[in-house]
This record gives sequence, C-alpha cells and structure tokens, in this order.
Amino acid sequence: MEHVDLLILGAGAAGLFCAGSALRQGRRVLLLDHASKPGEKIRISGGGRCNFTNLATEPNRFLSQNPRFAASALARYRPEAFVRLVDQAGIGWHEKTLGQLFCDGRATQITDMLLARMKGAELRMETPLDDVVHQGDRFVVGTPAGPVSAARLVVATGGKSIPKMGATGRAYEVARQFGLRMVETRPALVPMTFAEQELSLCRPLAGVAVEAEIAHGGGRFRDALLFTHRGLSGPEILQISSFWQAGEELRIDLAPGCDVAAVLKSARGSAGRSGVGTALAQVLPERLAQSIAAEMGLGQARLADQSNTRLEAVGARVNRWQVRPVGTEGYRTAEVTLGGIDTRDLDSRTMQARQMPQLSFIGECVDVTGWLGGYNFQWAWASADAAGRAA
Repeated sequence: MEHVDLLILGAGAAGLFCAGSALRQGRRVLLLDHASKPGEKIRISGGGRCNFTNLATEPNRFLSQNPRFAASALARYRPEAFVRLVDQAGIGWHEKTLGQLFCDGRATQITDMLLARMKGAELRMETPLDDVVHQGDRFVVGTPAGPVSAARLVVATGGKSIPKMGATGRAYEVARQFGLRMVETRPALVPMTFAEQELSLCRPLAGVAVEAEIAHGGGRFRDALLFTHRGLSGPEILQISSFWQAGEELRIDLAPGCDVAAVLKSARGSAGRSGVGTALAQVLPERLAQSIAAEMGLGQARLADQSNTRLEAVGARVNRWQVRPVGTEGYRTAEVTLGGIDTRDLDSRTMQARQMPQLSFIGECVDVTGWLGGYNFQWAWASADAAGRAA
C-alpha cells in the first residue's frame, strides 16, 4: 500500500490551490483525479480568459444556509493575495465592471501558475477513484494502481455542474458516508427556460441583448439579459437564477431607470405620427421594441391614436414584465451547484469535518455559492488555503 501525508481528491481550482498551500518540507502530498487534464473549469471560464477573482469579495456575495460561514476563510485569503500570485507569475490581467478580474491572455495561464505553485506535490490524472474508507487513524482510497493510505484527506471534487467537464457529485457521496449532512442541491448561475407561450416572444429575439433589472428572493441585479431559443440567459439571468425557485414568477424591468409610459406620452405630443414600436425603439433594441408592440396589438399603430391607459399598459409591459420560467438548463450548463455539504458540520477556519478533523471539504461541494463574477473562484482559493494550511 502506498502511503502519503495528505491526499487531495480533485485537481480543479480548489484542489490545485490546496496542494500548494499544504506543501511543507518532508511532507508528501498527492492529488488524484479521474479527468485527463487538471483545471478544466479554469480553462473554459470567463470565455477562456478566466475571471479568477473579484475585488468586491465579501460574505454577502455568497449564498448559504449559514451566510457567515464563508467569512473566516474569505477574510484570511483576500483577492489581493491571489492577485499577487498572478503578478509574480507575470500574467497580465485587467479589471472589467464590478471588480471582476480577467487574464489578458489564455485562462490556462492560471492553471500553469497553480501547477508551478504546487511543485513538490504529486499529481496523477486519469485515476478513477474507488472506495474511500477510514482504517484506524488513516484514510484508504482505492485506485486502479492499488490503494493509497493518507493521514489526512481533502475532498475537492466539486459539485454537479457541467458534467461534460467531469463533474460527478462524488464529494457528496463521501460526505454522506462519513455522516455529514447535506443541503439540497440544484443548478445555479444557469439560463432559464420558458413554456411555449413565452417562447413565442423569445425565439424570434434569440441573440438580442438588453440591459435589465430584476429583484427577486433577496437578490437584485442590473446587467445584460439575453434572449435565447429556449428562454433567457445573460449575466442578469444567471445571477437571479441562484435566488429563484421552481414555480416562482419573475418581474423584469427591461428599461431600468426609464419610465417608459412617460416617454411614450411625451413622444405622442412631439411625434404622434410615429409608430408605437418606433417610439419604443428609443429605449429598447429595435427588434425587441417592435416585438412588444406587435405582441400588444400595436404593430402598425400610431402613438397619436393611443390613450394614456394604453400607453401605460405598454410601459408596464416593459418596466414590469411578469414571466414564470418553467425551469432552467440544468447542470448541463450551470456554472455552479447551489447547496451541498452542510456547513454546520465543518469548521469554518479549517474546512475540517467537526467529527473527523482529518477529513476536509473545499470549493464548490460545500454549501457556499458565490454570485457571478469571480466570486466562486475566490471561494475556491480561500477555502483551499484554509484547508491546506490546517492540514
């Protein structure tokens, strides 16, 4: 049997970072993963540029049954610390809106940096994991090459999101095996799907984007909304999907900061011969404006012929669009998994299981889910650093 000091399951963002934080002279650290390459979610994130952190990281940007659980790890490993690593590695980066930091070049630069940082640890890819058992004071994990025994075990295998990248939910199985509780999981940061009635509007508008605002379930966001063949997507929808529950209705403002009814009434006086759709196009993308006008039976109507009541109805349709999604695209396209291992059973300072301190869980598998915009990577770095140092 092979023996190591620390065994990390999962070579994604959290696992790679944990290995680097856990390295000590004379300590043997081993990472195992069934995938062919490490850090695959890093590679595809941020459109291939990796939104590796967010300067606005605070506990209130995360969803959890215990919203304060993430505070300890996030306070001890701040975004600025990761930025220093990026700078030391000579990786160019830039800030987009709302504190989001992206690589100037390829996202794989981040993976390369993490691999260099964990030099001294051993990484084995294409290694399917068999049973995980606890024998005496050690963990034993079965592999095709034989069992591996470890004094400490860190599980960093992620959640269920994007199974084509290798997601399996294995962390949840290990947690249940050792008596940890679970918070029900569901896809988050995911596009929403509609029934046929709403799709009659969305399908012809597929590819049209508009700035929108949604307040729902404790979340309020103003960002780009994108119409698709199946419903709605874009940053605005991905954000609110984490706060939405099946069966709930959304109220969407398609022209935030603009009283559309007032704009139409004003235009009626100065440009009454204009069509309703043409007037709407002053505040909305042309295709969306014409589509809404047609939907309300005003496709060929002039502004001058519309009553205040009618224009107020058009304004309400834009500023307070009410729609009830039938679901989401699911784990297939979800960026993260909401819910996971119950934080009541973990030490917030070390990520260790309270009843079994030699066992830790980090990253996406824990019931800590960040907003869109680099927060989930920052949670991966922070939780991995806490577990690595504690190990």
